[in-house]
Amino acid sequence: MATEDRQTGKIADKYFQVDATHSALRLDHVIIHVGALSLPESKELAKHAAEIGADGIAVITPSFFKQVNKDGLVAFFRDVASEAPAIPFYYYHIPPLTGIKIRAEELLDGMKEQIPTFQGIKFSDTDLLDFGRCVKKSETGQFVVLYGVDEQLLSALVMGATGAVGSTYNYLGKANNLMLEAFASRDYYLAQKYQVYIQEFLSFVIAQGFGVAQTKAVMTLVSGIPMGPPRLPLSNASEDFIAKVKDKLESLKNCAYS
Repeated sequence: MATEDRQTGKIADKYFQVDATHSALRLDHVIIHVGALSLPESKELAKHAAEIGADGIAVITPSFFKQVNKDGLVAFFRDVASEAPAIPFYYYHIPPLTGIKIRAEELLDGMKEQIPTFQGIKFSDTDLLDFGRCVKKSETGQFVVLYGVDEQLLSALVMGATGAVGSTYNYLGKANNLMLEAFASRDYYLAQKYQVYIQEFLSFVIAQGFGVAQTKAVMTLVSGIPMGPPRLPLSNASEDFIAKVKDKLESLKNCAYS
């Protein structure tokens, strides 16, 4: 999980550092996602994460059954978190994918009391009203609110996001860090410029058809590190997609950093 440190205004700097002895990049903090459709499987993954020394676990809402209520969902999270009682627990809120429409604000009521290790929420939804209410509830300092819709990060920062977690930070890190620096300096015009750059790229790839396979392709293109194919039933990104993305990144780069 890439996050923003509000003190430095840098994405991932707090979570990645260079080991000078071995001259290799290593992860300084690791939060493992252990969510699953099956409660026993999720509990087993949580226990394993704790045993191997993870710094935290995150759990998405199980999505096969849609007729769940708040109490049942929190009970599910409580049972999973109980398998890793010594490390922080994060709720991963992403209703566009799970189809579970329970508002995050509602879920947060009593979460800390039932799950002592509850440390925060990754909020991956465009409902800024719900997000704002979560930020309000976090003002006591008992948990953090991390935003997960990369193309709206600037809006979330204005509303008080504690940090951010997103996939595009892996290959649009420079633009995002420049946006964060501008925001921290109260240069909102410049911050908006970089957010628009990010939105321009994402709008383009979404129009092409954007998913896990395409994300892997972009990561490979930008980093030079082969990310491998997606798991079935997903198919590889097309060569046409990769060529178009390469051209788009080059054209945007000339505009964004001038």
